[in-house]
Amino acid sequence: MNATPPVPVAWYRVPFVWLLIALPLTAVVGGFTTLWLALRSDDGLVVDDYYRRGIEINRTLDRDHAAATRGVSAEIRLDDARREARITLTLPMPQRPARIQVQLLHATIKGHDRQVTTSPDANGDYRVSLRGLVPGHYYIELAADDWRLVGSLRFPDDARLRLVPVPDLPER
Repeated sequence: MNATPPVPVAWYRVPFVWLLIALPLTAVVGGFTTLWLALRSDDGLVVDDYYRRGIEINRTLDRDHAAATRGVSAEIRLDDARREARITLTLPMPQRPARIQVQLLHATIKGHDRQVTTSPDANGDYRVSLRGLVPGHYYIELAADDWRLVGSLRFPDDARLRLVPVPDLPER
């Protein structure tokens, strides 16, 4: 019997070689993709002074307690046509604050946060423009003088939001 020697096959025609190349290549591509995402996104800064932040948190809790003690509440109505929010405060005291600070803090991207100081209009309501606000989940904070109210909303899905003081705060 005459045995003919096998015909040599080029390395690039063997499927197993491509499998051996593809596995490490996907790891390299995945690594570069992860590096690109890490460099492109901003994680925000970690606070260096934890003690000072702890004191600020205590002051914030005092503001929550002051809102609960005074019985302050608010209703926020989002007007999608005008792209604004109308804030109506309910206060047991006769005088409304001359200004309130409204913070809309995006739940995931700090760059979409918005902070506005507003005064009451002729009806006693406070208005905040929502133009340029990116749709998403926001934490909202209303603050004036020594009190604050907090809540969360989904823009533009929520049309109305009621903010009440944080209940059951421990006495200090």
